[in-house]
This record gives sequence, structure tokens and C-alpha cells, in this order.
Amino acid sequence: MLYQSTRGGSPAVSSARAIVDGLAPDGGLYTMAPGEIPKLDWRALMDLDYPSLAAKLLSALLPDFGEGEAKELVEAAYRGKFSDARIAPLHDAGGELFLELFHGPTSAFKDVALCLLPYLMKRAASKCGDTGDILILTATSGDTGKAALEGFRDVPGIRILVFYPRDGVSPVQKAQMVTQAGGNVKVCAVEGNFDDAQTGVKAVFSAMPEGLSSANSINIGRLVPQVVYYFSAYFDAVRTGKIRPGDALNFAVPTGNFGDILAGWLAGEMGLPVGKLICASNANNVLTDFIKTGVYDRRRPFHKTLSPSMDILISSNLERLLYLMSGDSALVASLMDKLRTEGHYQIPAALLQKIQDRFVGTCCDDAQTKAAIADVWEKRGYLCDTHTAVARRAASLFGTENGPVVILSTASPYKFPAAVLSAIGVPCGLDEFGMMDALEEYTKVPLPENLRGLRERPVRHRDTVAPADMLEYVRAQKEKSTWA
Repeated sequence: MLYQSTRGGSPAVSSARAIVDGLAPDGGLYTMAPGEIPKLDWRALMDLDYPSLAAKLLSALLPDFGEGEAKELVEAAYRGKFSDARIAPLHDAGGELFLELFHGPTSAFKDVALCLLPYLMKRAASKCGDTGDILILTATSGDTGKAALEGFRDVPGIRILVFYPRDGVSPVQKAQMVTQAGGNVKVCAVEGNFDDAQTGVKAVFSAMPEGLSSANSINIGRLVPQVVYYFSAYFDAVRTGKIRPGDALNFAVPTGNFGDILAGWLAGEMGLPVGKLICASNANNVLTDFIKTGVYDRRRPFHKTLSPSMDILISSNLERLLYLMSGDSALVASLMDKLRTEGHYQIPAALLQKIQDRFVGTCCDDAQTKAAIADVWEKRGYLCDTHTAVARRAASLFGTENGPVVILSTASPYKFPAAVLSAIGVPCGLDEFGMMDALEEYTKVPLPENLRGLRERPVRHRDTVAPADMLEYVRAQKEKSTWA
């Protein structure tokens, strides 16, 4: 199985090459060809532990990696890094199901993929015969940055440069990044929002693709590991009697760049009985409108919300879904060009129907987000973050009459303590770091050790750049012999 560009203007490549390069030369995203998504007998996988399950799925989706080799990489990547040995436990909060994806080293769902991606990338580079250093470029809306920095820290032969919107992440997220240690890491703020940072990174790839790769979900090596926890959640739901084998299971996914929810769609295409995928957005509801109308229109106000990792108006991974569902790279290239030049596009009616058969779109504002946090805390004693709350409200709107719903819990509530404290009605005049302690004292929910003492860590990264200057900034950093 070779990987194609969604835009059809670049040669097909091996899965290893797709991981190393990150983005196709024509600006498209690498993915398998429509109709080539491997089908698996999911029932035969039900008794596997998480690393063995991951190895099975990774070797199927990334055929350059054998099952034994994938198992070796998975075990090395996850060993000792997660506070819960199950990696992605399914938690029953009084009948509501939360897939907890925040037990990794940075307390966000990105850890599941970004602990593994450095191992995949180093092995992929070896398979491709690449001996030069790799520079990882990443734009983050909050969580990807820290998870990528932690994953790639001090990995020989790889440097990583992360761009984040200067005023578009929470104080905790910012502190996690700007205090990051490591001789091969650099963090830079962008004077703009996440879309400005992401567009700038893509422009750098177009201008100087040699020796660059990405840790964003535009990299297929980042996306594939996320498929695993959908299988894991389904199997846990069967084991605990929430569903019978073969029953459809719905998933509510807080969605910004469309990577996490696309992983759920891929799981369904591989044979897992995935029901509806509920695309939960905040006030930046471009995806909600798209799923309802087939019109993608980024020409709208950009809202800074309590769920900043979802403050996105250009959802890159949607491009993969359009290609895989339509099989038409010329159409996708045309749509992406229209989005770039005119700010909007409309998909054919037949393609919209395919999307609506699998996806439901819903959105909520900050007040509704806080109400969801308060409701699940008061009724279930379950503390969730602002992004999980968006998905929880979406699940409530979807209703259990349509079958059980798993809510993806994508970050620790301690990454957004001000919003969570306010939501549960606890007044607090402290800064966000003091609020973490106050939240722990009030709720008795343990503060993750990786966040404890964050305020006292020294700031190591202070650079800021305008979007128009990102290319020159990357060139200057790439030429430096050391960042230490």
C-alpha cells in the first residue's frame, strides 16, 4: 500500500517516506488511496492489551513496519510515561462514558500519538536511507506543541521548532511550552491566531521542503496511532457490558483540526462497528455549518474561547476525508485552492450525503461549555476540562436514544483551571497556577505531577514573530549549528 497526496500532484510514496516528509510536495496530505483502507477482523483483536493492539493496527496501516517491529516501538514509546497503564481507559461516570486520553506526560490526548511519533520517524528515516538531520515544524493551538516538544526532546538527529499563537493558548499551556528543556527544541510565539501559525508552517514547507517534517496531524504518523484508542474504547465497552459485540458505538469528539475525529472514521472503515461520529465544536463553528450545509466558509469572526485548542477555522484533516470519500484528487485540489484564494468552497451533494451518513455536527458557546462542566460535576462527580465539556454537551444533544455515546476526554481539567473553577462555582482570585492548587483542594481530584510546580520552572523560550516573517525565522534557525 502506497500513500497518495490528497491533491494528486505528487508521486505516491511508501508509508515510511510519508512519515519522514510529513507533507506532500504539492501541498496535499499523504493518505492511503480510497478503497485501500485495510479491513480487520476486530473480534480477533478484543483480548489484546493496548501495545499489542496498537502493533496490529499500526502494521496494517503503515505496512513498512512489521507487527513485531511496531510492538517494539510502541512498548518503548509508552513504557513508564502514562499514569494509567491502560493508556486510554474508558471511565464510567454514573452511566456516561468518558474515554480518558490525558494520562500521558503532558496531560493531553496528543501524548498518545506524540510519544510514539519520534520512534516511528527515526525508524522510518532509517528505512528510507535518510542520514541527514530532520527539522520538525509544528503549529499548535495549545496541546500539540508541548506533547511534541516532550516527545522529541533530545532525540538524536532531530530538532523541533514549535509555533503557537501568542495570545491564543491558556497560561498553563504556554508555561508548559516556554519552559521546555532540551538542546534540540525551540518555541516561538506568532502574532496571530492558530490559523496564521498553521498557514505559515505550510508556507515554509512549500518554500523549503528538504529536511523538514511535521508533528501535526497533517503527518500520517501522528494520525495513525489515534485510531488505536477507538478500538480500545469499543472493546472496553463490550467487556464492561455497555454494548454487545457488533453493536454500534457512537463517539463525541471535541474537534478543531479534524484529526482526532478522522481517526475514528478510519477505525470504522477498518471494520470496527463505529456508529455516528459527533463533531463537537465551540463558537468557531465552521465544521458544524459544513456538515449541515456542505459549505466550508472560513470568512467569519474568529472567537477566542474557553476551549482554545479548538479555536481553528481551517481544519486541515478534513482534506483527507474529502479525498477518501470522493476518490477525486482533482476535486480536492480545486476545493483547497478555492479555500485559499476565496475563503470558502462547496462540495457536491453526493459527497455531502456521504459525510452526513457518518457525521453529526454541533457546537456550543462558552456559557454552555461552563454549564456542561458544572452539570457533570454536580450530577456525576466527574471533573472535566473545557474541550471535553464541548463534547459532553454534544453527546447530550445527540441523546442516548440513538445508542450509547463515548465522550472523548482530551485534556486534564488542570490545564484550564480558571474556566473549570468558575464553572463549578468556586471564586478564586489567584493566578492560573494558584488556581490549579485551589482546584485540587476543592475537588480532591489529584493534580497531575507533570503540572505541579509549573510556575517555578525557568522560561527558556521568548521569541515572537509575525506570520509574514516565519519563513525567514525558520531559515535562520535551521542554519544554526546548535540551539543549546
